[in-house]
Order: sequence, then structure tokens, then C-alpha cells
Amino acid sequence: MTAFARRQAAGLALLAVAAAASVLAGPEYLLDPARRLAGRPVLFGALLVGVYLVRPLFAWPTTLVAILAGFAYGPVVGFPVALAGTTGSALLPFLVARYVGTGTGLVARLGDSGERFFAATGDLRGMVASRLAPAPSDPVSAAAGLSGVSTGAFVAGTAIGEVPWTVAAVLAGSSLDDLSTAGLTAIGWELVAAAAAVAVALLAGPAYRAVSARR
Repeated sequence: MTAFARRQAAGLALLAVAAAASVLAGPEYLLDPARRLAGRPVLFGALLVGVYLVRPLFAWPTTLVAILAGFAYGPVVGFPVALAGTTGSALLPFLVARYVGTGTGLVARLGDSGERFFAATGDLRGMVASRLAPAPSDPVSAAAGLSGVSTGAFVAGTAIGEVPWTVAAVLAGSSLDDLSTAGLTAIGWELVAAAAAVAVALLAGPAYRAVSARR
């Protein structure tokens, strides 16, 4: 088996493990330890680091962990903690996708589509727009890794584009008196609509140039 084939097999195995983990371990498993450690900042910080590291494996949404940061630390400290954690956590599927490579078939077509997208928008603009769009974080990260986006642009674009989602989640967490599954929703339709509109505005110029070039 070639090195590339081994990477592909490892990537498929990781996807299978992630799918099983996401079914077996829902976000409610975080609530009890988060409640117990919320008054102990150092231990809660260790919990957050661990959660951010395994978050892509369990497909937990980034806003969920940002809510926990807001609940424990409040908005002033919680925001930079959550934004740094979200950005670092997003790097994991990005680097895995880059390591595995595009190969052939559907994954290769996805990589080619992503390359054309980022070639039209530029890496940084494309990443900011992708993060502002109401799309799941980890597929966006993996697509960027398959598309050859530079690591610097990925990190900067993720940090910028995640700001509104992180602010909303941290503020929601800081306003909670107790953690419950009912309190884990931070995103209203107004924020979704506003972020989507900004994403469309960022992509309008590249889209117009791409269409004009085909005429």
C-alpha cells in the first residue's frame, strides 16, 4: 500500500470513528462537569482545552463550547478564550484534510471546487465569508484543507469570521443562571440573516468578476 493510500485509509477510519462518536456522545455530556468546575477557573480552563481538542471528533458545535466559556468566565474573559479555542479547534480538521489529500472521486471533485472558489475570492476573503455563512464549522475547515488554503489565511479568516457567532454565544452563556440543554441555543435568526448578508456582500465582487470573465 502506498503512502497516499495509507493516508486515505486513515482518513476514512477517522471519519468512521467521528461518526460513531457523534452518535454516542451528545453535548449534554458536557453539562455536569461544566457545572461542577464553573467556579474553579483553572480547572475549567483545562476542561475547555480538552473539549476544544476533541470537539471535531464528536461534531460538537463551536457555539456550544463558547456558551460554556461565557458561563464560566463572563463576556470579557470568555470572548478571547472562546475565539482562540474555536480557531485552534478548527485547525484540526483543516490539517487532517490537508494531510489526507484529495485523492480521486467525490473528494477530488470537492477539492477542485474549493480551489476554484478560493482562486476567485482569495484565501482570506473566502475564509471570512465561509465562516460568516451559517454552515457547520468542521466541513468548512476540511474543505479549506482540501483546497490548498494557506494556514495563515485559514487562521486569520476563521478568527475574523467567527467573531459574531462567538460574541453571541459568550453573551448567551454569561446570562445563564444554570446550564441545561434548553439554554444551549445562542443564535437567533437575526444574527444568521445579518451574517449571511455580509458573506454574500463579500462574495459579490468575485462572483461578478467570475461571471464577466466567462462572457
